[in-house]
Amino acid sequence: MASYDITRGHAGRAPQTPLMPSFSSAPPVPGVVPNPMVQQPVMSGGLGVGTGSPITFPEEREDPPVAMGTNSGGLWGFFKGVAGNPMVKTVLDKTKHSVESMITTLDPGMAPYIKSGGDLDIVVTSDKEVKVAAVRDAFQEVFGLAMVTGEAGQSNIAPQPVGYAAGLKGAQERIDSLRRTGVIHEKQPAVSVESCITELLPDKWFDVGCLILEDPGNGIRIETFTQATPIALEHVQQAQNLTPPDYSLRWSGLQVTVGEVLERSFPQVSRTDWHLAFTGMSRRQMIFSAAKALAGAYRQQLPPRTV
Repeated sequence: MASYDITRGHAGRAPQTPLMPSFSSAPPVPGVVPNPMVQQPVMSGGLGVGTGSPITFPEEREDPPVAMGTNSGGLWGFFKGVAGNPMVKTVLDKTKHSVESMITTLDPGMAPYIKSGGDLDIVVTSDKEVKVAAVRDAFQEVFGLAMVTGEAGQSNIAPQPVGYAAGLKGAQERIDSLRRTGVIHEKQPAVSVESCITELLPDKWFDVGCLILEDPGNGIRIETFTQATPIALEHVQQAQNLTPPDYSLRWSGLQVTVGEVLERSFPQVSRTDWHLAFTGMSRRQMIFSAAKALAGAYRQQLPPRTV
């Protein structure tokens, strides 16, 4: 049986699929193994009869570099050129915010260090973290950057102030004591926090935090208060009974605090943060809320900064 001629009907050429490229390699060079991955693509045309012309694809060209100025100055010139671009600045700001968010998420304790700085320098008249941290978080949230530190100030009133007047006096005394001793200079902005108990309704007592911001340099003084936390009348009476009648500071309050009474009555309750046990909200959260309002009012009263 005669073999079948595969070139029959194709003008003497082997049959090819139309528009399918066939690759041809360059003649081998003695001693060099050809790389099968480096080939020149050649498209063989073949829809009609006759020898088709090979189709070559144009080489891709890279876009010409964009000049950032008459003198690029190398890499430094490039950074100087893009620094003023609003789009680049937005991207950099977002990147910075993302990095800061990642760091503070992994280690919340880094937030005070990242957000410290700027033109705002506030001293809190206490070395207790519950006050300093609450004020720091509030001012950094309002101003973005703020340097907030704590210095222990003396109130020179009863440990448990009674009434708003006594609470505000205790907060002011803490500021004055730091200025008198030279711990802070006379124009240093300061925030002071002092808690008091007060009878807002007949036989209904509440614990309230008094906050004062004093900025003599700008002639600003602001007072605000935390939310009121209810106290049982019996606990107030216990604190009164534990205070001697001849107590020298009785004019300003009681010798024993309500926190001490609650700690004695409820072993699981701490005198430093009994608010959390009785309301579900910590004292730090309460101070933070009031300090944030204080910072917002302060920002509104500050004179506009000149650039």
